[in-house]
Amino acid sequence: MAQCVYCKTETEMYEGGDVPICPECWDARKAEREPPAAEQVQRLLIQESVEATARANAALRAFNEVLNQYPSGLPHPDGTHCIQDASRKLIVARKAMGRSNTRLNDYLSRGIVPQDLKRSG
Repeated sequence: MAQCVYCKTETEMYEGGDVPICPECWDARKAEREPPAAEQVQRLLIQESVEATARANAALRAFNEVLNQYPSGLPHPDGTHCIQDASRKLIVARKAMGRSNTRLNDYLSRGIVPQDLKRSG
């Protein structure tokens, strides 16, 4: 019997006729070569969208907190920097949320799997 080229256990199984590989390593490598199932892609995209929405909501709360520090509406010079910084973070979070929602919508409506979720074999 030969040894598996990955885990070195004894095996009689061969990949491609000449590379000894045990069933466990074969299954692990097979999973790496196969693209994710449709349900898994949808689950990943939904999770990405939920997380992006949560980050956007957190950025909005932070932005509102900064604005609420200046009830008169006229912040001091350092305050404008804080408002601009919070605004930039909110913009970035909303753009990420938009991208994740677009990816999910493209998948659900047209079946387009994003490149980063496709596995090459």
